Amino acid sequence: MNMSTALNNALGGLTAASRGAAVVSGNIANALTPGYARRSLELATSPISGNGVRTVGVIRHQDPVLTANRRSSDAELALRSDVSDFHARFEQLVGSPDDGPSLSTRLSSLENAFITAASLPDSIERLDQVARSARDLTNELNAASEGVRQARSDADRKIGAQIETLNQTLKDIEDLNAKIPAIQNSGGDIGALLDQRHVLIDQVNTLIPVNVVPRANDQVSLYSEGGLILLEGTASEFTFSTTGETKPHMTVANGLLSGLEMNGNPVRTSGDNAQIRGGALMAQFTIRDDLAVEAQVQLDTVARDLIERFETPGLDSTALATDPGLFTDDGNRFNPASVVGLASRISLNSTVDPDNGGDSWKLRAGLGAATPGDPGQAAQLRAFGNTLNDARPVPGGLFGTGNMRAAELTEALLSKAGAHAHAADQRKTFANSFQQQMAQIEAAQGVDTDQELQRLMQIEQTYAANARVISVVDELMETLLRL
Repeated sequence: MNMSTALNNALGGLTAASRGAAVVSGNIANALTPGYARRSLELATSPISGNGVRTVGVIRHQDPVLTANRRSSDAELALRSDVSDFHARFEQLVGSPDDGPSLSTRLSSLENAFITAASLPDSIERLDQVARSARDLTNELNAASEGVRQARSDADRKIGAQIETLNQTLKDIEDLNAKIPAIQNSGGDIGALLDQRHVLIDQVNTLIPVNVVPRANDQVSLYSEGGLILLEGTASEFTFSTTGETKPHMTVANGLLSGLEMNGNPVRTSGDNAQIRGGALMAQFTIRDDLAVEAQVQLDTVARDLIERFETPGLDSTALATDPGLFTDDGNRFNPASVVGLASRISLNSTVDPDNGGDSWKLRAGLGAATPGDPGQAAQLRAFGNTLNDARPVPGGLFGTGNMRAAELTEALLSKAGAHAHAADQRKTFANSFQQQMAQIEAAQGVDTDQELQRLMQIEQTYAANARVISVVDELMETLLRL
């Protein structure tokens, strides 16, 4: 090897060492940066001398299988978290027998108030307490129904916000797809753009689980697991009209709630054939169109049962067949054609509500009585109390096919809400554990700062060795020139 070759080899080594140090430093600095993938320097034999080194480029290391598995766990966690939050919210709305006010405790208070009033029917205070206990029960149903309505409205608004985010993110990915080949063809480094696109795809995946398909020139296409083409050259555009404040009777079927469209075509958002299967977006559609609707039906069933019990023929001889009973549908008798949202409208009959101009003595004399009658007569109070304990069929079969007392029906509602909340929380916990495990596995394939520091030390030694070669060549040249 002559001095010229040695000098060229050393200069190539210094260049490679300098570039390698920059790559390792970048790895260490971005070890915790979201979307960053570990880089390494690709080296090859110099074509000039045949035994030197030259820098070919920087390799970005990423395992597509691990990334796909982690993204799948991200989307599953987003779905399970939102669904679990809804079930926990509904459980809190209806309460539980062990925690403060609940539907069952309100109903129990009403039953006790009837018994107490029947033991001393001439006590206005006890009659007033019956009326107030009944009103507390209706208020509890009203509040639970309002809570479900708000949860449904929140889901509708979240869908609108998520669709805006989704459209913008897909457009950003489309723009990056266009920039990457241009920068690469001009000799620029596209690593940072690939990292940025990686983060954007993660954001889309949280809303709609995606399959990433590599294309030429480091571009990608995106497909949903339900078969939607999210990005193929150009980004698809989703449309959705936010309703804001929903009402129990509003549905997509009757046109009062917006469905989801992509490029003008309707998108299936629920069921096993959903085209946005999994992810936060499907969770919000599930809450708005399925879970909240089911919760409202359960509350309406309890409200209907209460109203119908006190409209039983013969229960109150003073009331006409067209008069409402103790509980009303916003002041009216129950109408089987207007069941949806009944829990939000159920109210105490104003004729017995002392706080709204009514007379509580009508609980003793009868709702249609014109005079207080015998103050010692408790038959009507006992009849009202007994009707709560009558086993009756439950409309719709939501809580089984057998007959139930009023207390059994409310307990079944609370039990179902608690069971659903517990099951949803378990699925959320499993999804969270799996997501953390997948994130750890992916992180283990990323930047290891210990290994990077070892590489930096090796690069430092390589740099020193090449610098020493240049120094020796310089000394030799000076020696030759002095001869």
